[in-house]
Amino acid sequence: MHGPAALFASWALHDVEEVLTFPATADHLAEVTGIEALRMNTKQSVVAVGLVGAVVAWAGARGARTAGDSRLYRYAVAGLEGHVFTHLLSSLLLRGYTAGVITAVPIMWPGAAAARRELAALGKPLADAEWRNGGGLMTGVALAAQIAVRIDWFARLRSRRTSRRSRSRARGSSAGGGAG
Repeated sequence: MHGPAALFASWALHDVEEVLTFPATADHLAEVTGIEALRMNTKQSVVAVGLVGAVVAWAGARGARTAGDSRLYRYAVAGLEGHVFTHLLSSLLLRGYTAGVITAVPIMWPGAAAARRELAALGKPLADAEWRNGGGLMTGVALAAQIAVRIDWFARLRSRRTSRRSRSRARGSSAGGGAG
């Protein structure tokens, strides 16, 4: 099967553009909507794309291993082909460039379409439900990645350690704190 490799390669090339330009698009969205939480820096963009990439790679591996029978792979194929149109729609709605729109049609679409055509040639065309579920899967993965990179995980870990130490000290002082 060549579809899984074509899907991942086209996604990776397309997402180089997204890594480099998503922070500017996020800033523009924050300015247009007034929602400051939409802002993202380059480091967050790289990590978010990496998280999505891990899912796309896993889906491709499952697709290759199952000769295209993996639901995860089938949903990824459908979701990533549909993803092309979200880029076009977002640029239309914002009336300008948005991250990923330049490579969506010439790079992402042919890779996803090749994977879809290979499934059809194997007698396993995508069903309507797979198109719907694929859009949901990839939207969920992208949103989860966007949320995950905006959480300061190190601060949360430091806070938990500090809380544990404080509780431990409090217990230790109350254990021997009776009147003598």
